[in-house]
Amino acid sequence: MKASQFFISTLKEAPADAEVVSHKLMMRAGMIKRLGAGIYNYMPMGLRVIRKVEAIIREEMNRAGAVELLMPVVQPAELWQETGRFQAYGPELMRVKDRHERDFVIQPTSEEVITDIARQELRSYKQLPKNFFHIQTKFRDERRPRFGVMRGREFTMKDAYSFDRDKEGALKSYQVMYDAYCRIFDRFGLQYRAVAADTGAIGGDASHEFQVIADTGEDALVYCPTSDYAANIELAEALSLLPQRAAPTQPMAKTPTPGKSTCADVAALLGLPLQQTVKSLVLATDEKNEAGDIVKSTVWLLLVRGDHDLNEVKAGKVAGLKAGWRFATVAEIEEHFGCKPGYLGPIKTIKPVQVIADRTVANMADFVCGANEADFHITGVNWGRDLPEPDVVADIRNVVVGDPSPDGKGSLAIQRGIEVGHVFYLGTKYSKAMSANYLDETGKPQPMEMGCYGIGVTRILGAAIEQNHDERGIIWPAAIAPFATVLCPIGYDRSAEVKAAADQLHDELLAAGVDVLLDDRGERPGAMFADWELVGVPLRVVISDRALKEGLLEVQGRRDAEASKVPVAEVVAQVKARLSV
Repeated sequence: MKASQFFISTLKEAPADAEVVSHKLMMRAGMIKRLGAGIYNYMPMGLRVIRKVEAIIREEMNRAGAVELLMPVVQPAELWQETGRFQAYGPELMRVKDRHERDFVIQPTSEEVITDIARQELRSYKQLPKNFFHIQTKFRDERRPRFGVMRGREFTMKDAYSFDRDKEGALKSYQVMYDAYCRIFDRFGLQYRAVAADTGAIGGDASHEFQVIADTGEDALVYCPTSDYAANIELAEALSLLPQRAAPTQPMAKTPTPGKSTCADVAALLGLPLQQTVKSLVLATDEKNEAGDIVKSTVWLLLVRGDHDLNEVKAGKVAGLKAGWRFATVAEIEEHFGCKPGYLGPIKTIKPVQVIADRTVANMADFVCGANEADFHITGVNWGRDLPEPDVVADIRNVVVGDPSPDGKGSLAIQRGIEVGHVFYLGTKYSKAMSANYLDETGKPQPMEMGCYGIGVTRILGAAIEQNHDERGIIWPAAIAPFATVLCPIGYDRSAEVKAAADQLHDELLAAGVDVLLDDRGERPGAMFADWELVGVPLRVVISDRALKEGLLEVQGRRDAEASKVPVAEVVAQVKARLSV
């Protein structure tokens, strides 16, 4: 293709509302144009990347035995009402009415629709297993869309759904999809990590996130450099840092700590390590009647070591909190502890509370906690001697760098990542709710076991750029670059020799299967090079009168510090070789 036939719209500066690097560079490279909050036009340059991403996904989905279909963007609300998600999904689910006042949703995902298809079409065990996928527009009404395509409201996603006879079969389908995702991200040319993850609003019993490694990522990825252990920080298991509880060596004492309400300040005042303090967090759970009115509230005191942070996802899995919890109000805290936050602790509460201690806290001795009185803490506190054993001991904290790996094979490290893919084993969550059954060998109906598998197609663009860029612009991996090679003839509109050589090379590369663009705009070299460095084309071939007289052309990779001079007759072979690396 020639540049004069294409549409190129680069900017010297990013718009003021562009935030992260990928947002700025996609706007400057003319890949997206903002239409509204979290809604973008994908311009020709960006769409070429999307189509390449989609092509790789399709090839690997087909290879894995998935069958493509296409489900609508607008879906009847009654399907979502069957599963309870119409009410439970929250404001991110865009609800609309048609002219007949019937309820519809603009789909953020398609579990309900695909399950409806399955219950109508997959009636016998002989039709299983089956895996359907589609690549379709999604919409989630984000409260604060930001970061360009990284957290937009409208986006493109590939979602696949597997249906099996039993859990064993479903887990085999899960593994097939997991392996397919690894091949997809390998082919994208991105550095990524697959980590065990929480199932979240989708539900199910097992899941892995596929995270593109980037310092700007929103997610913290926990892994062991000396083993295969990897998990999102929400799920990463935190072992006790104390193998057993030591015997008390200090008397319990009420100690003045005027104006010191944080563990760090208390530790500094008392000259103690922060690891000797205990942090108190107060949650509440509500029991409601059929009308939705609160009839009873229970207050919970969660204890973590002073240098640790509460993991809210883990807390939500503790017995008693699974049905949902909230942070207690100041009034509830004062009612139960007789004190405002900052000086709270488990000793001598006014009203009984349920105490949940993190694993490490449960093994601490001679620790410091709040005295339930402003400007005072209690030192030398010990379980059993000074207060009852906790009601519950559970893993409720975030891991930190250096923690022991749960698999016993080293210490944990943490890096940032951008979630771009997720695989779930759903079980019968949706099939039971929607009566998606098949008949087994005996003619008895059984619920289908399901899995679902998503890739954020448009989010891949942002994640790839966050991982691959420099001060000049984007650095695309060759497999998903808008063009694999750009020809930059100097004086194309002035030199017959340059024009002839550029046209011939363009045709030869096309014939060799190289996705090549010839810049025939007649731009000055500096402006021309700057455009293609901004866009991030992996290879650039410069054609000039001077080089042609020497029988050479200049070939330069986007990451190369300088160009290599290559004989004209060898350029096609070298380009192909470099793109295949």
